[in-house]
Amino acid sequence: MTVSGSTTDRDGQPARDLLDAADDDAAARGAIYGILASAFEEPAPARHDDFADGSIDRAVSTLVERSGLDVDVPDLTVDDDRETLAARYNDLFVVGYSEVIDGTDGTIENQGPPASLYESSYRSDASWNDVNLDLARAYEHFGCEIGGDERRHHDNLRLELEFAGYLCRLAAAAEDGEADTADGDGPADRSAAYARARIDFHDRHLSVLADGLRDALESEPGTGVYGRLATFLESFVAADVADLADRLDVGAGSGGAGSDGGDGSDEDAPAAGSDGGGDA
Repeated sequence: MTVSGSTTDRDGQPARDLLDAADDDAAARGAIYGILASAFEEPAPARHDDFADGSIDRAVSTLVERSGLDVDVPDLTVDDDRETLAARYNDLFVVGYSEVIDGTDGTIENQGPPASLYESSYRSDASWNDVNLDLARAYEHFGCEIGGDERRHHDNLRLELEFAGYLCRLAAAAEDGEADTADGDGPADRSAAYARARIDFHDRHLSVLADGLRDALESEPGTGVYGRLATFLESFVAADVADLADRLDVGAGSGGAGSDGGDGSDEDAPAAGSDGGGDA
């Protein structure tokens, strides 16, 4: 996912590089979402190294302390070699299976992978089109687009996590006074607008996906670090939503993709281009 003016390499070393910039709670939460986005991709050698040498574990633990949220961090270090970790990832999220259910006529039942990384898989209340259209509108509102070699639908977990992290970074910039505009909006007003946009996005999308993913992996054996990541993700998103709802004195959980025809964004929140853009 890219934003106009992007200069950051999303596929760098988030577990090592995001700590220095995350010096307040919004930035820390954004960095955690960024690390989670990278953790839920097929483990290339550099990503496996982040898991194996404890970089991800140490970074997430440090960032949670800075986030202002009371969330338990599981052990995110792995003993698996890269081939084993990649096989675990593929077994859980990529490879389905076929089963012959009637040997007399060759009837085959095809099943997808045990856990889906797409929000629409967990939505019985909204169609695939409604979910993805709602997300597309939200991404566009904040100047984000799926570019480059991306071939994922808008409701892919990594994209939603990257977008959540981007909203956090916008909020952090507003809190630092870096996002003032000529129309008189001050840091406090813009920070509140971004907080409303964040809780709306969580309610309508990321909370649903995080809950569904955790439930899917809870019933699977041998999930390893991915099961622990899913449990942490669900807890972290829930804590983030609860904190934002408390700050804004509003209820959480009232959203839902397609429920009211909205775009999943706060109308008062400024678009990304107003503060120079960034990388989601």
